[in-house]
Amino acid sequence: MLILAQRFVLDMIFIGSTELGEGSLVRMLETTLTIKNHTYLAIIPTVLYHPNPDDMILTAAFENGAEEFFSDNIPLHIARVKCGMLMSRAYRDLSVNPSSLLPGPSIIEEEIERQIEMGQQFAVCYADLDNFKAFNDYYGYFFGDRVIRMTARIIKDVVFDVCPEGFVGHIGGDDFIAIMPGELVPQICENIIRTFDTFIPFRYHVDDRKKGYIITANRRGETEKFVIMTLSIAVVINKGRMFQHVGEMSHMLADLKKYTKTLDGSNYVIERRRKY
Repeated sequence: MLILAQRFVLDMIFIGSTELGEGSLVRMLETTLTIKNHTYLAIIPTVLYHPNPDDMILTAAFENGAEEFFSDNIPLHIARVKCGMLMSRAYRDLSVNPSSLLPGPSIIEEEIERQIEMGQQFAVCYADLDNFKAFNDYYGYFFGDRVIRMTARIIKDVVFDVCPEGFVGHIGGDDFIAIMPGELVPQICENIIRTFDTFIPFRYHVDDRKKGYIITANRRGETEKFVIMTLSIAVVINKGRMFQHVGEMSHMLADLKKYTKTLDGSNYVIERRRKY
């Protein structure tokens, strides 16, 4: 189930049993609790089914995080409507970016805070596209959104291929966050950059790709030459409870990202300074 959630967009998790024994009900509740305790699976609406659950089972199911519990007393057409509403509410209420369908800022913050509280070493990678605004202005939002979705897919696939227990989120726009053990940073970042640099030229028209740049207005309204997009990744590693809350890491990441974007081409830079 976790692998499916990492690779595909799951609209709902449905857990059902027709067995009347207590054991099957306990397994359903345990599975529900496991789902709701996992960062990725927790955002997916979870629905349970049993032919004739008693009030104690219903109470336990909702206490364990189930969004809905169906029984034989619920007409099928009502169950369908409820499932549709659950999925709509999940997309509306949860912090999920509509372009990438990755967890958004609030879930990213919760995950970083969770990692800090665990006290283990972990790395936060802040990925940002270089020259994306120029591309978006030149080609239009439709093609810009395709680049965002491509970048999200690359980061997600590389992170989960190397580190299935990792985390990938989308802050918004062309900014992404990935969380992983510190020792995996070089392998993951190098693979992300290599894959991105391979595919991004093909998002440009043939003539622009051959030239290696586009010409469009910059933020000051002046005509400027912008080379093909690159990817900058700023990395901060939390060692020995160096950080106490997400704001400290965010400060260093923002500062390091500015420096990383001044380098030519796609790069990742690991912060070597101590917390300030």
